[in-house]
Amino acid sequence: MLQLPMNGQHVFEVSIYNRDVRSLVKENQSHAIFDDQWADNRIHDVIALDEDDARRLTAEQYPPDAGFVINDVMRTEL
Repeated sequence: MLQLPMNGQHVFEVSIYNRDVRSLVKENQSHAIFDDQWADNRIHDVIALDEDDARRLTAEQYPPDAGFVINDVMRTEL
């Protein structure tokens, strides 16, 4: 984690995968851009005010229109 939460922020674990990669991997194919590992859930720590903010920040980094799916968001304790 690059920074600590401050001013009401919390750490959230966001589980995310890419639906396009997942579909291609099931067909023994690979995505032109994203690694095959994106077929599986990946966990990213996000510092945000609340769950909605964590989802928004994640979607900015991993856009749904590029195939990314947020599977779960869970607040964690340091």
